[in-house]
Amino acid sequence: MHKSNGKVTAGICLCLALLIAPGCTNWKKKYNALHVEHQNTLGLLERERAEKGQLAEQVATGQQTIEELQRQISERNQTPAEATGFGEGYDVQFDPAAGTVTVTLPNTILFSPGKASLKSSTSTELDHILSVLKSKYAGREIDVVGHTDSDPIKKSKWQDNWQLSAERALSVTRYLIDHGIAPNRIRAVGCGPARPVASNATASGKAKNRRVEIVVHMR
Repeated sequence: MHKSNGKVTAGICLCLALLIAPGCTNWKKKYNALHVEHQNTLGLLERERAEKGQLAEQVATGQQTIEELQRQISERNQTPAEATGFGEGYDVQFDPAAGTVTVTLPNTILFSPGKASLKSSTSTELDHILSVLKSKYAGREIDVVGHTDSDPIKKSKWQDNWQLSAERALSVTRYLIDHGIAPNRIRAVGCGPARPVASNATASGKAKNRRVEIVVHMR
């Protein structure tokens, strides 16, 4: 009788052990999964904090640059071209409210009529701009913005002025990237005839509207 009871007891314990064992295994798996998820969340949090710190530092540095440019222009009577480092002979606009420096190049310097490939002689101007971007505005966001006049496309292969302006902006963007500007810091934008700076009713006005702007963002 005692032997039978012992066998029954042993059998019950064995069944309980078999029932509990999978539960323990599942619990451990869940624990390990939660631990991994927790570590990943901590890693994401630390990265977010680091990125916020870097962004705050960039904003502070950009604001210092803006204030210094304002001081040079107002107190030292420098032109925007001089204060920004691009030098005389370049069409440079400084907008402290927007935190931007814009260098405008007429299309006659960069492109032949109806073309989007850069002239070989263009490298002189672009290389100078490139050197200033690298030395004074390293790490800043840059927009390359193409513009045209309002005359419709007739003889070239482009569908319209929007396509032409975008292709020209891309040509300048690729040149800057090929010569050292980080691809994640620059973008190309085509505006077609939508943002004229002069009247398209005159030849001189149209010439001013055909341009590429290199916009540096300091914030």
